[in-house]
Amino acid sequence: MLFASFLAVVVTMAVTASIGIRIGRHNVVDVSWGVGFVVIAAVSAVVGAGDLWRRLLMLALVGIWGLRLAWHMAVRSRGKGEDPRYEQMLGKASGSRTLYAIRKIYVTQGISLWFVSLPIQVSAVSSGGFNLLVLLGVVLWLVGVTFEAVADRQMAEFKSDPGSYGHIMDQGLWAWTRHPNYFGDACVWWGIFLVAASVWPGVLTVLSPIAMTYFLVFATGARLLEQHMAHRPGYREYQERTSYFIPRPPK
Repeated sequence: MLFASFLAVVVTMAVTASIGIRIGRHNVVDVSWGVGFVVIAAVSAVVGAGDLWRRLLMLALVGIWGLRLAWHMAVRSRGKGEDPRYEQMLGKASGSRTLYAIRKIYVTQGISLWFVSLPIQVSAVSSGGFNLLVLLGVVLWLVGVTFEAVADRQMAEFKSDPGSYGHIMDQGLWAWTRHPNYFGDACVWWGIFLVAASVWPGVLTVLSPIAMTYFLVFATGARLLEQHMAHRPGYREYQERTSYFIPRPPK
């Protein structure tokens, strides 16, 4: 199971890297991030020897979340150049930018993808009845995917309005947390973990949702976005009245 999922990650990232190198835009990896989890869930559903209903449930949860995210990232990046995050990263390359991109972007994301997906893989080889923990996991997943989808939709509508140019998005879910999409993402993965943890040894994969939450809050998600937005007029005031990550009423 672990080898099959690892091979799926290698193939996904190799295809993504070849596309990124050919078009000269490495932010295609943001699209394959969601797709990669769906591929792992599909492979796990086929190769896994655990309960069929559990494999199909996990495939449904990951599939809905991953394909929606991949589509959103593809639409958001359509017709645009390289993501500033990757431009800044590649600017540090002392030799070949291509080899640097493969090592720093594709290999790093591939390892992260495989590690975060451990609850999916372990769940695929586990057996046990539908219990309260599975139900709580599905409910938390539903809260997360709804939160993320609504936040992305609200931001897309805000950016499409010419009158919003130069303003800070502080309406809807964005009035309760500065990163509602990332918060929703974290809920999704804690929900998936709860489904896996409903039977042994799924609880041992707890480091996977912890790692995903760390990425979203401190590593490549909210923290980098905060740094990028810090110079925007009005953002400091937005920070003062709005929660950083966990939703709460605005001040």
